[in-house]
Amino acid sequence: MTAMNPLDLLPELLILAGAVAGLVTGLFVPRDRQRVVAWINAVALAGSAVATAAVMTNQDKMAFEAYAIDLVTNVTRLTVALATLLVIPLAAAWAAGTKRESELYTLLALAALGTIVLAGADDLLVLVAAYLLASIPAYTLAGFAKDAPGTEAALKYYLMGAFLGVLMLAGVTLAYGLAGATAYPQARVPAVAAVLLLAGLLFKAGAAPAHFWVPDVAEGASRPVAAFVTTVPKIGAFAALYRLAVEVLNEPALLAVVAVVTMTLGNLAAFHQANVRRLLAYSTISQAGYLLVPVVVAGRSELAEPALLYYLAAYAITNLGAFAVVAGVGKDALADYAGLARRAPWTAAALVVCLLGLIGTPPTAVFAGKLLMFAAAWDGGYGWLAVVAAANTVASVFYYLRWIRPVFAQEGAGEGRAGPVALLAAACSIALGLAGGIILLI
Repeated sequence: MTAMNPLDLLPELLILAGAVAGLVTGLFVPRDRQRVVAWINAVALAGSAVATAAVMTNQDKMAFEAYAIDLVTNVTRLTVALATLLVIPLAAAWAAGTKRESELYTLLALAALGTIVLAGADDLLVLVAAYLLASIPAYTLAGFAKDAPGTEAALKYYLMGAFLGVLMLAGVTLAYGLAGATAYPQARVPAVAAVLLLAGLLFKAGAAPAHFWVPDVAEGASRPVAAFVTTVPKIGAFAALYRLAVEVLNEPALLAVVAVVTMTLGNLAAFHQANVRRLLAYSTISQAGYLLVPVVVAGRSELAEPALLYYLAAYAITNLGAFAVVAGVGKDALADYAGLARRAPWTAAALVVCLLGLIGTPPTAVFAGKLLMFAAAWDGGYGWLAVVAAANTVASVFYYLRWIRPVFAQEGAGEGRAGPVALLAAACSIALGLAGGIILLI
């Protein structure tokens, strides 16, 4: 069903309106009162989430013959809006009183909007536009602090994104040259064009071999920005990969190899990290490998779509919770978390819930997501991939416990109390996991 009603894009329009209104407001309010821009964008994101929830059960449709409005898009809308809404308080605490505070919130909103459009794109040209909208604000965010680590991270992020974006555009050009159309149903993508198309999306997903930017940006950018760029863009990237795998690509073997390399490389690199931000960065790379598994079996198992969407929501809330603890503590070395359970027991509890959640320990949300992922792989004829993912999950226990152990077993100094975002994320991870467990049992 094709529609031409702009109101079908109300969730996206609300975020765009919030970004524009916030940018204009920031031009006129005093520098010490720019917190109002955070409220404007927060209201817009909340409105987008409410508008999405209101149409979740509506019939699937195609807007303007290029943008799909279906379950994948709606879940992405809801997850991205709520995840960005959680990042805003972290960003506000970090950027309070800075001269460019209003720009920070606007860039977050625009990057979130691009992420949503990535998920709904059903035309290769819309996909390229969404890639740029999701990427350019993120490059700016990485170097927003204008310090040496952030500038270096932003430069690496930009150069890799620009290079792989050009490759993706070459893939679009090749596909159009062969098919004479860019709409997904009419696109014909040979193996070479498929590899080129995947380049840009694997970059946004933080998957191998386009993962090199992740640890540098996670360490060099500010903590709220690191939380955002290692979480939110992945949601749209994997939704876009899933849609391409269903409608355009036919490369499950290639995607399976990428999934194995990504999850294994991420785990191996995380084993000896002493910096918690780099540890979380490599953790996100390994999570990208797990999230690729439902993409591998897209169109081959009915469980692929629910597995991907549930896992994305579970990962987003859990990873943001872990980064929120890091932002609250304000320290990056593992040694700085020694004795955290004695100094700040609630902060330690939130950290433990999120780290165990990233492993996939019940009753957290990622546990239910991984169960669905394993089931989808088995049902889609890729049982061996489920076995590899399970082995990597077991291996990941080591480096998460390296972080948890000193929290309880050692003495330390300092305060390091996390804000409400970390506690809320941990509680939501458990609540979503319990809800998912009930659904699985039914």
